[in-house]
Amino acid sequence: MQLTNLDMDVLRSFVTGTELGSFAKAADRLGRSQSAISLQLKKLEEQVGEALLRKEGRGLALTAPGEILLSYARRMLELNDEAVAATRGVAVEGWVRLGLVQDFAESWLPVLLGRFARAHPQIRVDVRVERGVLLAEAVEKGELDLALCWGDYASPRRRKIGEVPLRWIGAADFRLRPGEPVPLLAFKQPCTFRTRAIEALDDAGMAWRIAFNSPSLAGLYAAVEAGLGVTPRTAEGIPPRLRLLGDDSGLPPMTPPIDLYLHVGDETPPAATQKLREALLETLESSLVSVKPAVRTI
Repeated sequence: MQLTNLDMDVLRSFVTGTELGSFAKAADRLGRSQSAISLQLKKLEEQVGEALLRKEGRGLALTAPGEILLSYARRMLELNDEAVAATRGVAVEGWVRLGLVQDFAESWLPVLLGRFARAHPQIRVDVRVERGVLLAEAVEKGELDLALCWGDYASPRRRKIGEVPLRWIGAADFRLRPGEPVPLLAFKQPCTFRTRAIEALDDAGMAWRIAFNSPSLAGLYAAVEAGLGVTPRTAEGIPPRLRLLGDDSGLPPMTPPIDLYLHVGDETPPAATQKLREALLETLESSLVSVKPAVRTI
């Protein structure tokens, strides 16, 4: 029997389009035309001998063979990327001090560190999980090499890498009570999320009260689940027991999106720091499905 070798480039287009929910978006991210992506998908279906996508409403959905292939494709791409990174980074070693806000530390940090350790076994990573303003200050003081932060914490070392919509998050049965202030759950100031939520409520002429202050994201989400109120966050990594509140909730939209910044300690960092920075940006592109990438200068 003649074996079929799947094209990694085609698999990457398939996975990217599926994760983004749009092959038009995949074309933009991968720097290809939509027609080129369509030809790749047609080629992939011919190789496996099955239809991978089907029409569903105005969009496309995976068929049963498509779901199976997607699972394998993700694993194949991960191994491919690890192999390339490991080959290129054989001689790279050193220590990197990384700062992350809690949103990311509690979602894809273990996956990122696991893949990075396999690709670069000689690089050691120290991770500090903290609020964004404290991480930005730590980079300024030379205590961290890299820090990923939400919000506009002024620093000459920051580089904007994306924008993510702000959303209200509440318990599954949350309802606003007529005539009562909006119960707001948030971190203590300074906090960009808290500031933006208050601005949106003030602009809408809605009364509000701080119902809960928390130093941790886990504590914040626990208060939301308990029904104490609502909190402003992004849609990334929220617990499945909570829900995004839509227009029918009566809460005002929070615009514009919140900025995502990478704070970099050195303009010309060591090779180990550069490797982790590249891995971090690649993880962001594949994990934050709602992110709008910014023009990167790093």
